Amino acid sequence: MRMPLVSMLGIACLLFAAPAAQAQDKPTDPQIAHVAYTAGVIDIEAAKLALTKSNTKAVVDFATSMQNDHQAVNEQALALVKKLNVTPEDNATSQALTAAAQAERAKLEKLDGAAFDKAYVDNEIAFHKQVNAALETVLIPSAENGELKSLLETGLKLFQGHQQHAEHVAADLK
Repeated sequence: MRMPLVSMLGIACLLFAAPAAQAQDKPTDPQIAHVAYTAGVIDIEAAKLALTKSNTKAVVDFATSMQNDHQAVNEQALALVKKLNVTPEDNATSQALTAAAQAERAKLEKLDGAAFDKAYVDNEIAFHKQVNAALETVLIPSAENGELKSLLETGLKLFQGHQQHAEHVAADLK
């Protein structure tokens, strides 16, 4: 059920990280900024949906944390690109992430109760695994601006915590 969003992020990572790729195939800082911001928006929107659909305290608490943390990181990212006078550049990866997230949201919207809770948390685990892998293997190594790289590294630590939190919530739901 959660494969489209996860698959699209995985494919994006493979495209950016392909060993035969030329140097120009690496994402640029404006592209990295857009991908990172898009991933944050996706998680904020998923959290908002969970806050309207779930009555399970652990899921609501997790979704609240996702909304707050990703909003804070996105605000830092926007402040940084403004400071650096950089315009985030829409790209195929951002577009694919958005399309996959819309499809996943449509599936989640049809679920209720325990089925929704499980699907939402399972998607969060898979999504954070993929985002963390993309940060570690593609986005952070490709970032040329030190401040952008630092923000991505800080985000990675936070998002690794999100993955662990989601895994704990999933274990509690069983």
